Amino acid sequence: MAAALDELDRNILALLQEDSSLPLDEIARRVGASKTPVWNRIRKMKTSGLITAEVALVDPEKLGLESCFFVLIRTSQHDADWLNRFLAAVRARPEVMEAHRLAGDIDYILKVRVANARAYDAFYRALIKDVAIFNVTSALSMEEIKSTTALPIPAAGSG
Repeated sequence: MAAALDELDRNILALLQEDSSLPLDEIARRVGASKTPVWNRIRKMKTSGLITAEVALVDPEKLGLESCFFVLIRTSQHDADWLNRFLAAVRARPEVMEAHRLAGDIDYILKVRVANARAYDAFYRALIKDVAIFNVTSALSMEEIKSTTALPIPAAGSG
């Protein structure tokens, strides 16, 4: 269920998604409100679970993680035991940045960050050792065109 947000909430969220380290004074100034109501709204958004975390975003290339692979997985097994092993394997691998279950011909897609093709091969070998997979197709991202963590905030009345 979508949270009921007014214009002030949406403006606060937009700023926090851009830079959550902004001081409260600066957020209040930018949204045209005083500190106390802004602080109360942020606290309410955290308490309700709308704001789930505040993190530092790290440049993967500066850590030597220059390769991004998208891994398309098809399985012939759909039983609970296989699923539990697959989920455990994916969650245990720090290289997996995102994992999604899909509708259609592909069952799962993973976004994997590694240093190079050799590191990807090591990841792949570890994954198939942990869980049987019917078919894996990997695609190397040649260029990241857009990457954001900011969600689009629906306007009032939309949804």
